[in-house]
Amino acid sequence: MAVTQEDVARRAGVARKTVSNVISDYPHVSEGIRRRVLAAIEELGYQPNRAAQNLRSGRSGMIGLAVPELDVSYFAELTRLVVQATERRGLTVLIIQTFGELQREHESLNGFGHQRLIDGLICSPIASRAEDIHNRGGGFPVVLLGEQVSVGPQQHGIDHVGIDNVAAARDATAHLLALPRRRVAFLGASRRGDTNMADLRLMGYRTALAEAGLPVRPELVFSVDGYHRRDGAEAVRRMLTLPPEERPDGIFCANDLLAQGVIRTLHDTGYRIPHDVAVVGFDDIDEAAYSIPSLSTISPDKAQIAETAVALLLDRVGGSTEADHDTVTGYSLVVRESTRV
Repeated sequence: MAVTQEDVARRAGVARKTVSNVISDYPHVSEGIRRRVLAAIEELGYQPNRAAQNLRSGRSGMIGLAVPELDVSYFAELTRLVVQATERRGLTVLIIQTFGELQREHESLNGFGHQRLIDGLICSPIASRAEDIHNRGGGFPVVLLGEQVSVGPQQHGIDHVGIDNVAAARDATAHLLALPRRRVAFLGASRRGDTNMADLRLMGYRTALAEAGLPVRPELVFSVDGYHRRDGAEAVRRMLTLPPEERPDGIFCANDLLAQGVIRTLHDTGYRIPHDVAVVGFDDIDEAAYSIPSLSTISPDKAQIAETAVALLLDRVGGSTEADHDTVTGYSLVVRESTRV
């Protein structure tokens, strides 16, 4: 005979409703009771009937995760962490690749025309603006990742999780200046002028220079069309057209993929890293630790981002009407060979 919630409740010495609350990851359960219930579930081998729970609640048991590009390592790693955090709560993730296109982001925000396809959405938008998020037609809660969109205060059901990009970029630039490097470039300004991520990281770069008493040299701020390895390589080729005395001796890249393109192109043109040019990236993707040289980089706490986003979304799905959360998660500067002289 299958184990029931009543069996678990008797073993744990709690009410059946308490067992249901623990299974649904209801936040207002004491840690001691939660441990007792989970231990009873483990001992008895109880398997929740998710289909029945979803029918009773009117939910699909599925959340959406919309990211721009799955072949970009940062988003692939973040997707894995979100899936793990969601599956631990017994739910399923529908992964949507938007390619940063407005139409695809709109389809995600509107639930693909099916109101009950997903219960909520975690979204890393590129093309959408605040009004697009506010005017979404999906009727479900949304958690935004990253820094691309600010929806403003009091838009209930729209939470945000990210890091302090300005502070992190300042730390990356200050690290280069402390080596010491005095011609530090920023590589990753947006040519389109609509990338908030790049603007914030450029602001942090400028802040570090100002704190060091150094001017911002326009010739050392390099714009890009995109944020892939080829864009970093192309920017270095432009950089090498500067007179030798004006070329940078340190480069802060807006993400790790740009930095990988930078390192490869510098190596191919005879530059030694970090002796001639020190390089810092941003994102701490897995490849950063294994490249030659290994890459110094800003490491966002991706696990914390995923856990926080999933928890906020499920609180909203569960009926939370709290004021919107704008959660700032942690980061660290990881120093590796690309700046270790």
